[in-house]
Amino acid sequence: MALQIAIAQINASVGDLAANAQKIHQAAAKAAEKGADVLLTPELSLVGYPPEDLLLRPSFLRRSQQVLDELVEKSQEFSSLTYLVGYPREIEGRVYNAALIFKNGSVLGHYAKLELPNYAVFDEQRYFQPDGAPFVFEVKGVRLGVNICEDVWFPRAAAMAKAEGAQALLVMNASPFHVNKQNERLAVVRANVARHKIPTVFCNLVGGQDELVFDGDSFAVDGEGQVTARAARFKEDLCIWSFNGLRHHFEGELTDELDTNHQAYEALVLGTRDYVLKNGFRGGIVGLSGGIDSALTLAIAADALGPDQVTAVIMPSRYTAAMSVEDARACAQALGVQAHEISIESAYTAFEQGLAPAFKGLAPDLTEENLQSRIRGTYLMALSNKTGRLVLTTGNKSELAVGYCTLYGDMAGGYAVIKDLLKTMVYRLSRLRNTRSLKHGGVEVIPERIITRAPTAELRFDQTDQDSLPAYDVLDDILERFVERGEDFGTIESAGHSQDVIEQVMGLLRRSEYKRRQAAPGPRISPRAFGRDWRFPLTNRFSEKELFS
Repeated sequence: MALQIAIAQINASVGDLAANAQKIHQAAAKAAEKGADVLLTPELSLVGYPPEDLLLRPSFLRRSQQVLDELVEKSQEFSSLTYLVGYPREIEGRVYNAALIFKNGSVLGHYAKLELPNYAVFDEQRYFQPDGAPFVFEVKGVRLGVNICEDVWFPRAAAMAKAEGAQALLVMNASPFHVNKQNERLAVVRANVARHKIPTVFCNLVGGQDELVFDGDSFAVDGEGQVTARAARFKEDLCIWSFNGLRHHFEGELTDELDTNHQAYEALVLGTRDYVLKNGFRGGIVGLSGGIDSALTLAIAADALGPDQVTAVIMPSRYTAAMSVEDARACAQALGVQAHEISIESAYTAFEQGLAPAFKGLAPDLTEENLQSRIRGTYLMALSNKTGRLVLTTGNKSELAVGYCTLYGDMAGGYAVIKDLLKTMVYRLSRLRNTRSLKHGGVEVIPERIITRAPTAELRFDQTDQDSLPAYDVLDDILERFVERGEDFGTIESAGHSQDVIEQVMGLLRRSEYKRRQAAPGPRISPRAFGRDWRFPLTNRFSEKELFS
């Protein structure tokens, strides 16, 4: 009879030990009902990923062990099922990123991660010790090896499991998402595991954790590296993969591929939903300007939380065009969210009058523009305090890169939904969201005029973004090359960009670091986002241009 492996793609919450254990127990019940022999859960499934400095607290480690012991005891309820559960294992002050393998109330053994990532969003060497001593166990005559996440990005751990006689490899993962990450995972498994002709089951975490999004997309490959099972993307799933040494069977259909725009949109929805709900907020609040950034943010929030849990706030001033208010109203109505209209004019006038003596003899400048943004931020935060709903900021990656945003103004809020979207992608995802709505018999939720009109902050008359910035297609290409790909000044110039524009963008990028350090967290969907994996000094006079002058 074939070996049945249940891939339990769960959404674990960092630090919610009892709830995570309950999710594992529920997955075990479902797996046992389906006749599974093995339950495979994600990396650190008991505690959530990444637990960061919780791992430095002895009380956290002790409680993790207590909850794990209780889960081992409860496994007697499904006596024929072998569990693999990820947890932090502490031995004489040394902590390991480990898997516990147990069955019917008894521990069969442990495996501790060999390769500890220490780049991009990862800093596991701060917390864990490496091990990698292979652990192979047998179920129904099949010898199963265990690896954890980064182990399969290098050849050593899989080779060690193979040398110990593993006939198949079970891999527990908390692999964060960025666009097209699933193709990278499959490629490394094929390169580092399938070359040993070992069928491999890759179980990945799903859900949002602060800036990180985990997309699930668990899969299995046969000994030739061909995909034989694939779980759902961006949601919890449990699927069964059967193995008898020669043939493989998957209960269900392989999940369809998603293009980059669909991947990004689903990641933003999942990241927003989990951040708001896991942190106990009652919904979201969005300042709706009639521009494309706030319209897309509102659409994502409504999809993530439900329209009844989202409030739009329209805050016109003397500089707000009538069409902006009309389009904002239409957007809120199409999405079915509650909308408040609160003019900032009286507050702005009061500030002008109050500051007039101190500003005497000084010409109006950005100060007055930023004042409007800060009034709006104050209104939004007041509504947040009153309702328990989280303010979702609406700035995009292009703006954040060059500082085209106001501290304590449009940057005020708790979660920056489109923080990692370049402006050109904001347009693409807005089109995507409208297409989805029309496909299901609805209306365009982002009015066409919002998409086609020139972008403007409307903080003075006849203002457009391009008064201060290069065209967004130019700006975004430079930012993608420098921020996400790490290209240098000379390479970017050789791609056809003028030296003057590159210097302008680089200067703005460097001078805006202090703003980014104070920005709200937001979901990471690119290979390099502002936040966890962007750590430039605030005080910094280095210029790459000097190398190419």
